[in-house]
Amino acid sequence: MSIDSLIEDFSFLDDWEERYRYVIELGKELAPLSDAEHSAANKVQGCVSQVWLVTEPHIQNSNPIIEFRGDSDAFIVRGLIAIVLRIYSGKTAQDIISIDAREIFERLGLNEHLSPQRSNGLYSMVERVKTEAATALAAASPH
Repeated sequence: MSIDSLIEDFSFLDDWEERYRYVIELGKELAPLSDAEHSAANKVQGCVSQVWLVTEPHIQNSNPIIEFRGDSDAFIVRGLIAIVLRIYSGKTAQDIISIDAREIFERLGLNEHLSPQRSNGLYSMVERVKTEAATALAAASPH
């Protein structure tokens, strides 16, 4: 599902109670992580809930493409992870670095409807994704 179709889906939901339910539904669609993937190395710092992100980079035409998978111990956060994955997973490292999550979250209305703690956690996930992309880009460029 593209970012545009996600924004369109949100626009059809009239109130924030419906949107929260939709976010939780998105989280239920996440593939589970293994016990080994629920590791300290995959844990995202800065989130009140426990959040794990698994990074799977691969090179295509000398461009790092990065797949992300994630999980949380909180239903709403699993949904936020699903949104972050839809924005970033499967993109080139360069695209990941250039995508403005704040603008997308504003279009979805997330900024005004999440608690400060949830917002901080959401942006911690974005920072982790962008850091992983920068690392993959640096590793792929000739020294």
